[in-house]
Amino acid sequence: MNTSQQSAPDHPTVPGLRQPPPLSLYVHVPWCVRKCPYCDFNSHEQRGDLPEHAYVDALLQDLEEQLPRVWGRRLESIFIGGGTPSLFSPEAIDELLSGLRARLPWRPDLEVTLEANPGTAERGYFRGYREAGINRLSLGIQSFDPELLRAIGRIHDDSDCHAAIEQAHGAGFDEINLDLMFGLPGQSMALGIADLKTAIAAEPSHVSWYQLTLEPNTLFASRPPALPADDLTDALFAQGQSVLEHAGYTRYEVSAYAGAGSECRHNRNYWEFGDYLGLGAGAHGKITDPGGQTVTRLLKPRHPLAYLREPRAVALTRIAPESLPFEFMLNALRLTGGVRADLFPERTGLSLGKIQPMLARARARGLLDADPEILRPTKQGLRFLNDLLEMFLNDHDPAH
Repeated sequence: MNTSQQSAPDHPTVPGLRQPPPLSLYVHVPWCVRKCPYCDFNSHEQRGDLPEHAYVDALLQDLEEQLPRVWGRRLESIFIGGGTPSLFSPEAIDELLSGLRARLPWRPDLEVTLEANPGTAERGYFRGYREAGINRLSLGIQSFDPELLRAIGRIHDDSDCHAAIEQAHGAGFDEINLDLMFGLPGQSMALGIADLKTAIAAEPSHVSWYQLTLEPNTLFASRPPALPADDLTDALFAQGQSVLEHAGYTRYEVSAYAGAGSECRHNRNYWEFGDYLGLGAGAHGKITDPGGQTVTRLLKPRHPLAYLREPRAVALTRIAPESLPFEFMLNALRLTGGVRADLFPERTGLSLGKIQPMLARARARGLLDADPEILRPTKQGLRFLNDLLEMFLNDHDPAH
C-alpha cells in the first residue's frame, strides 16, 4: 500500500452528478535549461543528463495507478507541457505516447500538443515529434526582439525563433501555436505591435498573447524590472486585439486567438470544467465520479527526484459543493463566448437555482450577458474579470 497517499477529507457529496465530462491528459516535463526570472511554474534547471527514459517509465507507472479512476473513458486530448518538453528526444516522446496509447482509448482525431522552446529545438527533432504522434506544436517565442528576450532572461534569440517556426512548418505541423508576451521591460507600442505582426507573418494557426505579470516566488518578484506604464499596456492590448482580429484570428479566450477551426481543444476542456488526469512532477488533475458523487483534485510530488522515487504519491482534495460555483466560473468565464447555462448543472451537479442570486447581481452590474441560456461575460466583464469571479465566491458579501 502506498503510505504517502493522502485520502480526501470528508465533504458532502454532490448527488446531482449524472455523467463524467470529457477527459484530457496533461503530462508535465519539469526540466529546463535555465529558469526564467518571471516563471512560477514547477520547473527545475537541468543538471547533467536527463533521465528521460526513467521519467517516461515513472509517467506510465503513474498512469497505471490512476486508471481505476477513469475506467471506460476515452481521451479527448493530450498536452505535454513544462518546463521544456522539447529537451526530451523524439524517441522518448514516442515511448511515452506508445505507452499511453496502450493503456487508454483515444478518440480517432486526438489532439496531441507538445510545448517547445526555440532555444532547445534540436534540428530534426520536430520531424521526429511529428512522426511520434504530436500533431500540435506550441512554441514559447515570447518576443521576436533580441533585446526584449534578453530582458526577460530567455535563452534564445530572434534567429532561433524564426528557425524554430520554419522547422515546425517543414516538419508538417498544420497546428502551430506561438506564445507571445506584452508589457515587457522596455517594450514600446511599436515593438509590441511589431511582435504581433511578425508572428502573424509566420502563419501560425493559433496565438497565445498575454501580459507579463510579476508572480510571487520568482526572481522578478524579488528584483522587479521597470515595466511599461499601465496606460501604455492598455493601449497596446487594445490595438493588438485589432491587429489580430484583422488578420483573421478570433479571440475565444482571455489570452487565446485562433484561426478558423484551430482553437486549443485541450485548454477548452479545462475552461469548460472538463476532467483531466495529471502525470508528472507537480502535475494537477481533476476527476469527476458520478458513482461516488464527488469532484476531486489530485496533486503529484513537485520535485522530479521525489516523483521518480514514488510517482504514485498523490494528495487528494475533494471539492466541496459550496466551492463548485467559483471553480466552474473561474474557468468558464475566461471564454469570450461563454458556455451554455445547462453546462453548469451538468458539470457541477448543482442546479442553476443555487447561483441565481449571484447571476442576477452580475447581470445587474453589466458584467454578465443578460441571456439566461448562456453564461457569458460582457466586454465589461472580461475587462473586470476578477470582480466578476469574486461574485461567485462562497463568502462573497452581496452588499459589496
